Amino acid sequence: MIELVDSHCHLDFSDFDLDRIDVLARAKAKGVEHFLVPGIGAHNWQSVLALANQHTGVYAALGIHPYFLANFDHSHLVLLDEYLATEKGVVAVGEFGLDKIVDFPFEQQLHICKQQLLLAKQYDLPVILHCRKAHNELIQLLQQVKLPRGGVIHGFSGSKQLAMQYIKLGFKLGIGGVITYPRAEKTRQAVSELPLAALLLETDSPDMPIKGYQGGRNEPANITEVLQELAKLRPESEKVIAKTNLSSFIELFLS
Repeated sequence: MIELVDSHCHLDFSDFDLDRIDVLARAKAKGVEHFLVPGIGAHNWQSVLALANQHTGVYAALGIHPYFLANFDHSHLVLLDEYLATEKGVVAVGEFGLDKIVDFPFEQQLHICKQQLLLAKQYDLPVILHCRKAHNELIQLLQQVKLPRGGVIHGFSGSKQLAMQYIKLGFKLGIGGVITYPRAEKTRQAVSELPLAALLLETDSPDMPIKGYQGGRNEPANITEVLQELAKLRPESEKVIAKTNLSSFIELFLS
């Protein structure tokens, strides 16, 4: 069986409270051995860390997501610093970033994002970045901070030109359910031409549903469908894609 990775899944969310063990079992039955669970705010960091401590192959990242800034307080950045200093199992800072659709002042988003980039640089960790309608601003921030470990642009759905800007900054691109939709022509074309080592497969469970599963809960077992679709768009086999994906994941987060 091919060894698979879900590089972005929110297994701590309440959507999985009733059957989390079964969800993990279904994924492992399909070959998924590695799960990266990004924290989204101070309110859920403990649950993310607990999951990573309880389950082999589950890894924790901690960040402050722009969706959850309504109750933001500067003390959250101080707490994040403390966690990164003391929790040796944290493999990345994230999920955080910039989002112009969110009802939260963009200038404040820029400040909070930059502070998290600086923490990642301080602790020599990669980052997991969310970005919507703000790629120019995010790229400018990344050029300023110059992260030694790079990271991943989660849920990438842009053009090849945009992708190459991130790749040149040392970033990988999170590829999920969006490529299973024929209408996502720009992104499907981009992933067919980008360096394979720059792509990381993800589900964003319980969100970002795969084509055919709209309206239902997404889960890590569905990473196989993302893999199958990527293999249709590229010259490499599923096995080669999965092997490269595993190597890229280990290099970025576990080495």
